[in-house]
Amino acid sequence: MRLIKNNSIFNTVYNALFIYPVPSNITYAWNLGVSAAVMLIIQIITGIILAMYYTPTSDLAFASVRHFVMDVDYGSFIRMYHASGSSLFFFVVYLHIFRGLYYGSFSYPRQLVWVSGVIILLIMIITAFVGYVLPWGQMSFWAATVITNLVSVLPFIGNDVLIWLWGGFSVDDATLHRFFSLHYLLPFLLLSLVGVHVILLHENGSNSILGINHKVDLIPFNPYFIFKDIFSTLLLLFFFNFYSLKHKPSIIDADNYIEANPLVTPAHIVPEWYFKTFYAILRSVPDKTGGTFLLLMSVLALILFPFYTKSFVNSAIFRPFYKFFFWFFIMDFIILAWIGGKPVEEPYYTIGQYSTFYYFFYFLVILPFLSRFERRYYQI
Repeated sequence: MRLIKNNSIFNTVYNALFIYPVPSNITYAWNLGVSAAVMLIIQIITGIILAMYYTPTSDLAFASVRHFVMDVDYGSFIRMYHASGSSLFFFVVYLHIFRGLYYGSFSYPRQLVWVSGVIILLIMIITAFVGYVLPWGQMSFWAATVITNLVSVLPFIGNDVLIWLWGGFSVDDATLHRFFSLHYLLPFLLLSLVGVHVILLHENGSNSILGINHKVDLIPFNPYFIFKDIFSTLLLLFFFNFYSLKHKPSIIDADNYIEANPLVTPAHIVPEWYFKTFYAILRSVPDKTGGTFLLLMSVLALILFPFYTKSFVNSAIFRPFYKFFFWFFIMDFIILAWIGGKPVEEPYYTIGQYSTFYYFFYFLVILPFLSRFERRYYQI
């Protein structure tokens, strides 16, 4: 105990894990942050093992992945743990974000906590994308070609940035080397950002179901909530193992089992499910510049809306109008994910445009309007 008291690092960890005061009424929905951290650690460990056998060249990348799966002991399990882990990681993070939206965890004084979380999501998307390219399958190659071309819309420097990103004039060996380096480095950056996210959270305290900032009815994190985290983690690992082993052939697109061929374009380029919502926003306008602008704005809207949206009560429990539009937004998010996997044709194109409109309308109009309307409605 004396060592803990005299060492600032141990003291910080001790306060965070044992003394940290938590609202007594929070539920298992607040365990999603710990679940996301567990999935990140699993991704890092399995990624390091995969990197030991991977060869980042266009001639050997696909063969090295196949060799790891077919010839290395337990290689197929580790590969599937890494691939399915990314899906479960995004699923948990999306639930974590939706929980924050529902209970108003983005409101004062937790705006910076929310912003750091959105930045983590953005780095996750970049990390997952460059990792998706590494197996060098058909879908990987063409996804890299299509998405990296978006940087060419930058005025004056777009083409130069694209050539630098590719390491040449097309997606090739140099691109694989760059993406492999980024995919190895970014998870450790994510781990650091998670630390910042936790520090910012502990500065202002966790939000409660009621969405009210108060300093009463608080209890220590240990032992009341640490066992809930342990239980939810064990449940997550059970589901993770079941999903990875039971459905392992279906989590990778069939075209990605075919080695990349620059001369053959897939009939329909489809990203992973956790990209599809933003991919649908990108395709909602026919112009590449306009689509890229909307894609960037979709993330920027997530970052900025807490600063111009204020409410006297944060939780949707006491906000019936907010609750209605929130669930409508969840439906819209799912519809966009569905549209992102469909070809660019009617009626999917029109549905995607309306869904994209509501996505921005929700953050730019509905949320700030409700924060003002509810004050007058409840005469507060």
